[in-house]
Amino acid sequence: MQIEVLNTQGESTGRTVELPDDIFGIVPNDHAIYLAVKQYLAANHQGTHKVKTRMEVKGASRKLHRQKGTGGSRKGNIRNPLYKGGGTIFGPKPHGYDFKLNKKVKDLAKTSALSYKAKESAILIIEEFAMDAPKTKRFVEVLTNLKVENKKTLVVTSENNDNLYLSLRNIPSVESTLLADINTYNIMNADVLILTENAAKIFTEEELPAEA
Repeated sequence: MQIEVLNTQGESTGRTVELPDDIFGIVPNDHAIYLAVKQYLAANHQGTHKVKTRMEVKGASRKLHRQKGTGGSRKGNIRNPLYKGGGTIFGPKPHGYDFKLNKKVKDLAKTSALSYKAKESAILIIEEFAMDAPKTKRFVEVLTNLKVENKKTLVVTSENNDNLYLSLRNIPSVESTLLADINTYNIMNADVLILTENAAKIFTEEELPAEA
């Protein structure tokens, strides 16, 4: 599919980029997308929940009273889980939630997500533009010219651009990523993808970057 390249004023430059159909024109696999998004969210789950067992709470280790002859139940020490301030039985412990996903499934999920955006005409290609200094106001003007100022937007670049990143990081609805770091979750979470011209051309020259 061919997409025209726009300038920062939202006008056509007269150039187009041919995006390959094997990445942007496949039949999307919803289950692969589901698995990739699920893995991404699981990997970001901290899993730092923790409670103290009876071995970790404060309290004396002496037996509360003798085993027999009191007429009451048998008791251990004050750290028993049955007492206030005692340890917790089978409580949560720190652990990871991440799970393995095959590379082929990840790649299928990513191409499926990109194909969805292509079908929705939610991909824009913008010419490379330099920013001498971080300027959020200027980037907001670019979004307005592209008519995406009220949409969740993912800006994809081919290489690091500190001034661009600093210009958009304070805009709640906009995120940026390198093409090498793009993932299924970020694609599906955005309403519009904005690719720089150099990033878009990489799709015609190389394979889709593998998802971490």
